[in-house]
Amino acid sequence: MLRQLTNVQVWVHDQDEALAFYTEKLGMEVRDDVTVPEMGNFRWLTVGVPGQPDVALTLMAVPGPPVFDAETQAQIKALMAKGASGGLFFMTDDCRATYGELSKRGVEFQQEPTEQPYGIDAGFRDPSGNQMRMVQPR
Repeated sequence: MLRQLTNVQVWVHDQDEALAFYTEKLGMEVRDDVTVPEMGNFRWLTVGVPGQPDVALTLMAVPGPPVFDAETQAQIKALMAKGASGGLFFMTDDCRATYGELSKRGVEFQQEPTEQPYGIDAGFRDPSGNQMRMVQPR
């Protein structure tokens, strides 16, 4: 049986740009950065939250042929730009303080910290358009 979730894939337009965003702005750490020449220079790039070693985000470039035809690749990129390709949720101890720190680092928020029935949350996107939320639970 399945035992543990280890990676969550996040589509990105540019792996270097995503790497800078997730590490420099969000404060994540690089877990893997491996290029495989035998697979057309496929790059396996993962980052994770410090102190949470068992889960990583795989920052995956949207592949073209032979994985996806050009039309499918373009559709995925269009959905990403609209923020409609999924999302990530992060927990924080102090949503307002984290909002302030991330804003100083250049993270652009779509929603400022807002009181919700489940806690305080705020919303932002990565450079590829992926939706993210951070929440301070009640």
